[in-house]
Amino acid sequence: MQYYPPSLVRLIKGLAKLPGIGEKTATRLALHILRSSHEDAKRLSESILEVKGKVRFCSKCFGLADTDPCRLCVNPNRDTTIICVIEQPSDLVALEKSGAFKGLYHVLHGALSPMNGIGPNDLKIKELMARVSNGKIEELVIATNTNVEGEATASYLAQILKAHPVRVTRIASGVPMGSDLKYLDEVTINRAMERRQDL
Repeated sequence: MQYYPPSLVRLIKGLAKLPGIGEKTATRLALHILRSSHEDAKRLSESILEVKGKVRFCSKCFGLADTDPCRLCVNPNRDTTIICVIEQPSDLVALEKSGAFKGLYHVLHGALSPMNGIGPNDLKIKELMARVSNGKIEELVIATNTNVEGEATASYLAQILKAHPVRVTRIASGVPMGSDLKYLDEVTINRAMERRQDL
């Protein structure tokens, strides 16, 4: 990098701080930005500043939003009696793209992980319980990941929700469509067998 001008080195170092971007990729991106038109570079920098200035967490669901409450929470076509509990805002995007869920969401911003020092107070669990306590929620769909942390979080939520008159369900998991059994891990196969259905 010693051959690049200091301003370009600063851009490379800044891009390399992004997750999944190493020095080589950061250099490629920086050189691409350098070759781009001044207008394209300006639009990119303005969009970064706009995101930093406008995007925040919705005060109801804790998803990403530039209005509060977010557009999903105020959408009159959503089923307000059902909440899907997810780990991250990116999970909300995946579910919305699928079109499979028409209720409201609650983003925990992580999963329980005692090994990493993440307990119930580090997640948006208190806020979830406040939403459930208002009595308007009939069902909570727990859609945390199917790894150890996601399963622990789902179990914990199911346990603390027993005292509330709300139906608690868990998304199904098992063999993905088009996959080959010999490539699946034991937990996935075990889950698929446990949750088998009549044909």
